[in-house]
Amino acid sequence: MSFLSKQFIDVIEWTESGDGVLAYRYPMEDREIQNGGKLTVTDSQLAVFVNEGRIADVFEPGLHTLSTQTLPVLTYLLNWDKAFKSPFKSDVFFFSTRLQLDQKWGTANPITIRDREFGAVRMRAFGIYSYRIADAKVFYQKVSGTRPAYLVTDLEGQLRNTIVGRMTDTFGTSSVSFLDMAANQAQLGQNMLSVLKPVFADLGLSLESFVVENISLPEELQKLLDQRIGMTMIGDMNRYTQFQVAQSMPIAAANEGGGMAGAGVGLGAGLAMAQQMMSAMNAPPAAAPAPPQAGPPAPMAAGAAKFCMNCGKSIPKPAKFCPECGGPQQ
Repeated sequence: MSFLSKQFIDVIEWTESGDGVLAYRYPMEDREIQNGGKLTVTDSQLAVFVNEGRIADVFEPGLHTLSTQTLPVLTYLLNWDKAFKSPFKSDVFFFSTRLQLDQKWGTANPITIRDREFGAVRMRAFGIYSYRIADAKVFYQKVSGTRPAYLVTDLEGQLRNTIVGRMTDTFGTSSVSFLDMAANQAQLGQNMLSVLKPVFADLGLSLESFVVENISLPEELQKLLDQRIGMTMIGDMNRYTQFQVAQSMPIAAANEGGGMAGAGVGLGAGLAMAQQMMSAMNAPPAAAPAPPQAGPPAPMAAGAAKFCMNCGKSIPKPAKFCPECGGPQQ
C-alpha cells in the first residue's frame, strides 16, 4: 500500500521565476523518479543529483533520459541489482549559470594606501562586477549545500568584502599615485579582475567583469586637493593679482559714487597693495642711505624772504603765518 501511495516523477525541470536565484532544490518529498523519466536542463542551468549526501552526477544543458546509461555514477554508488526497473529516489539541485549582472561593490570606510606623491592617502572606491556559476559541484559543496534555495543576496556580502580586502592589498602595494589611479580606472579594473579570478574560482564561480567606476578622497582631503590644484592653476601670483585688479576696475566704474564703488575701489586698492608687497618680498634689499652731512642751513635767496611783524625772524616771503611765533603776516 505504501508503494502505491507514492507519487512518481516523469519530468524534472526548473523554470526560473525571477532573477537572483543561484541554486534551487527540486521538491522530492514523498516522490520518486520513474525509471526512464526525463530531465530537462536549459542552456542557462546545470543539474546535480545527490544521493545519501554525496554528489552522484552532474548534468549539463540538454534533455536527459534517466536510466542506467545516463546515471553511471549514481548506479555505482547504489549498486542496484534491479537496473532501475523500479523507481528511485534522489535529491536534484538546479544551478543557474546565467551572468549575475550589476553587482555593486564599494568601500564602506576609506582605506589608507601609500602614495608616492602625497605620502599616504585615505581613498574611497566603488564600482560593479558580474559573475556566474562555473562549477556546480564545487559551489554545492562549499557554498549552497542542501538549502531549498540559495540567492544572490546570500552571497553578496561575502563577495563584496573579499573584493575590498583584495583591493586594499593591491592598491596599497602599488607604486601608482592616487592621481594616476583616478586617470587609469579601466586598467585598475583589469588588474583587479586578474587578482580576483582565482578567489571566485575557489567557490565554483567565474568572475566575468570588474569595473572601477570612481576613485575619490574623503571630503576633508578632497578640499585640500582642490586648494592645491587651484594654486597650481594660478601659477604666477603677480599676474593673478594684476588680473584681479583689472577685473575690479569696471565694477568700481559702473557703481561710481555708491557703496559698491567704495567696495570696488577698496578691493582694487587691497589687491594693488598685495601686489606691492609681493614685489617688495621678491626685490633685493636696498642699500642703506648715506647719513646727512651737518652744516649751516642754506641761506634764502635774495628777495625770497621777509621779516616777521611780531618777532622779527626771517621767514619765507609767501608765508601767511610766522613759523616761529605763529603771528599772522601781510
